Amino acid sequence: MKLLKAMATIASFTMLSRIAGMVRDMLTAAILGVGPLTDAFFVALKLPNLFRRVAGEGAFSVSFIPLYSKTIEQEGEEEAAKFAGQIFSIMGITLSIFSALVMIGMPWIIHVIAPGFQHGSERYDLAVTLTRLTFPYLLLMSLTALFGGMLNTHGKFAPFAAAPIIFNLTLIFSILVMAGFFPTAGHAMAFGGTVSGVLQLAMMIYFIRRHRILFHFRKPAFTEKSKKLFQLMGPGILSAGVFQINLFVDMMLASLLPAGAISYLYYADRLNQLPLSMVGIAVGTALLPMLSKSLASNNAAESKDLFNRSLEFCFFVAIPASVALLIVPYQMVTTLFEHGKFSAHDTLQTSYVLMGYGVGLPAYVASKIFMTAFWAHQDTMTPVKISVITTLSNVMLSLLLIGLLGVAGIAVSTGLVGWLQVYLLHRKLKGNDAMEFDDRLRVVFPKIAICACLMAIVLSILSHVLQPYFIQALPIKILALLALLGGGAIIYALSIHATGVLKFNDIRKYLKK
Repeated sequence: MKLLKAMATIASFTMLSRIAGMVRDMLTAAILGVGPLTDAFFVALKLPNLFRRVAGEGAFSVSFIPLYSKTIEQEGEEEAAKFAGQIFSIMGITLSIFSALVMIGMPWIIHVIAPGFQHGSERYDLAVTLTRLTFPYLLLMSLTALFGGMLNTHGKFAPFAAAPIIFNLTLIFSILVMAGFFPTAGHAMAFGGTVSGVLQLAMMIYFIRRHRILFHFRKPAFTEKSKKLFQLMGPGILSAGVFQINLFVDMMLASLLPAGAISYLYYADRLNQLPLSMVGIAVGTALLPMLSKSLASNNAAESKDLFNRSLEFCFFVAIPASVALLIVPYQMVTTLFEHGKFSAHDTLQTSYVLMGYGVGLPAYVASKIFMTAFWAHQDTMTPVKISVITTLSNVMLSLLLIGLLGVAGIAVSTGLVGWLQVYLLHRKLKGNDAMEFDDRLRVVFPKIAICACLMAIVLSILSHVLQPYFIQALPIKILALLALLGGGAIIYALSIHATGVLKFNDIRKYLKK
């Protein structure tokens, strides 16, 4: 029940963040539309976010939390506080220097991350300027991730889960209020991203003090523990962020296509990230500290149950979400984004991309659980080998499919490669008794798949019946989308109940507990 409670807490705040993010994206689509400024802004947002998710939150969190948990268990809170203080100092100095160098070298770096942006073009000049405004966000969010990891280890999941809400609200404020003080709304949003990093870091420090979690500022020193952390982080940078790296590769390839391709990938990914973040982040964030403690205490039975129930929950949500992205992408995109400068053509192209990402949604959610199992064992080397294989596969397959499907081919490649990653991770875990599939999961998984198929049939019928309403005014579109997705969700829920995957009485029991 601790796992379920933690997942529910994280998922709830993630949902609020994604709702705020969707409002932000709707405003971005309406005000910036699709074009050179939008492409440049999304590149500027992607670069620090890539480093943050891969190194700052991804590799750092999966390396820091097991070591921090082990220090608390074996040496006590005082030693753990000193360890955290040393890491804070090392990260602060290292990332400050790194950020300064990257900002100075941005004119050359843009050629690498967006090779299709020609020197002197509007997209190139805007990308250099906007990325310099957003890049300090990396330092601020990496330090935020350290305090967030400490809070999660102590069972306080809400503050770090709520932090992204500040990011989205700050960008909404920037585009609505601050745009008049900057050359463009894109400049205002880029600056707002860095401001949000300051606010999120301040919030984490507040909650560390409020919950009286010990933290001692220390001079930077490479002790045995800190060396172990960075040894784990090295390979973890790739293994923790394979999906983000694949998305970054997608952006690089899209920069070679006509203007707008990067924007199509971004808007589609925002819808794809809604279920991916809610489930993947919620389960992975809650599972890592619990599984680390369970393995540290040699409790194989508890570890196996945590692993299997996490997979069960992931498939329970991710499979029907994937079905929705594959069956009704057009209806979602036209309702949420087709306003202002976002045209019907943009809707069609974004829908094709969204279907490609939908192919791999369950795979990337499941991969989060498999990787968490390796990280809890302090094994970051195995996932990195698999990450290299999948990333190279993504590049080669993308180059092949671009010629056939255009920008949508990039997303299809990313989706298919996700299943390759799941297969390789599962194969490497075979033989580990604590990470084997149990009987309950083997029975539940086929039932979930059948229920999702029934949902797909209903969505197809409803989308045909409701199609005339998706060319009406926005309020009518919203009602039609709610009816469409709501009808599919009701059929899925009834099927889940009828097959015994999850009874309504079970839900009531969980809510009471």
